[in-house]
Amino acid sequence: MVDKKKSLLSSEQIQQLIKEGNIKNSDDIHRVLKEMFGGVLQEILEAELTQSLGYEKGDEASKNTANRRNGHSLKTVRSEFGDMDLEVPRDRDGEFEPTIVKKHQKSVSGIEEQIIALYAKGVSTREIQDHLQNLYGVDISPTLISNVTNKIMPVIKEWQNRPLQQVYAVVFLDAIHYKVKQDGQIVNKAAYMAIGIDLDGHKDVLGIWIGEHETAKFWLSVLNELRNRGVQDILIICVDNLTGFSEAIGACYPSAEVQKCIVHQIRNSIRYVSYKDLKKITVALRPIYTAVSESAGQEELAQFEAAWGEKYPLIVRSWRNNWAEIATFFKYPPEIRKIIYTTNVIESYHRQLRKVTKSKSMFPTDEALLKMLYLATQDVMRKWTGRIQNWGQILLQLSIFFPDKVKSHLR
Repeated sequence: MVDKKKSLLSSEQIQQLIKEGNIKNSDDIHRVLKEMFGGVLQEILEAELTQSLGYEKGDEASKNTANRRNGHSLKTVRSEFGDMDLEVPRDRDGEFEPTIVKKHQKSVSGIEEQIIALYAKGVSTREIQDHLQNLYGVDISPTLISNVTNKIMPVIKEWQNRPLQQVYAVVFLDAIHYKVKQDGQIVNKAAYMAIGIDLDGHKDVLGIWIGEHETAKFWLSVLNELRNRGVQDILIICVDNLTGFSEAIGACYPSAEVQKCIVHQIRNSIRYVSYKDLKKITVALRPIYTAVSESAGQEELAQFEAAWGEKYPLIVRSWRNNWAEIATFFKYPPEIRKIIYTTNVIESYHRQLRKVTKSKSMFPTDEALLKMLYLATQDVMRKWTGRIQNWGQILLQLSIFFPDKVKSHLR
């Protein structure tokens, strides 16, 4: 069964494509795909000439050359979809040398796809150049690789603005940080991520946003965007311990329960601990968050305070100040606790992204970072084929805690 929510085209767009393309059988599908591929290839050729001349068509103000466009010549090439005709743009001085479809090149099978696939895996521009040179004898410039991958920006924009479901059972919010060049300087940027688990138990990356630093104010803009895209309610939102996060959530989704990540809380706690006490403190904290109930957890926190409160008062203060949102998971059965008490779901996703981006010490632009994160995200989501384990039981539990929001989904 096709997972429509992960398709690049919405159901309505596919229906429109079927109608406009007069698709009645598999041969018609092949024909339409061939036309789409030819259109993309044609746009890339035009982008190459624009790069060669240094100005966009019609943008005479940016023109710094006496050379200019000089029509097109017809060329037939082979592809996975059969032979197709291309109109290769020409320049008046005859200096333009296409690289995506070189002079005398008769086949374009897989070149653009290979560039994007390699880019998605975090392969460096130099390695992409070497690969295509060895495989096809094509000399691809770094600028052309950027132009080819830039062709996915409209797809990213459409994905980022796609309508979302009305209700999500759990949403995880967290950021991952990268160095990006901006105004001639290298600055730290935060890539804000949201992963949702819908009421059918399926995971989905709801969006990726690039911003400076990680702030509650930016998270509020993210939450407002989710609402504008159709998310009316979220049952449980799992976050780290960023100051002001809860207030931002309350301003947009006041009825959502907030679960602060236990792992983040522990990490924040041991920042105050001397090395010789590190293992003891870690062991002493464990009974608090593994307690069978909230009251039992509070008793364990009191015992921790009696043993370590005098030496490490900041740890106790942190747990008490955050207790209301640390302790949210205590009310739920083990199946739900396992999902929400940490942000492991999104951190596992982040690990997959880091595998792709680890070779990049710095990104030249926000767009370059967004392109790589989007392509890597699509690879990750292709593996998210099944529902969360034991989701039927989890949904029944959620229907008891959130009867008005869940029971209509069970009908």
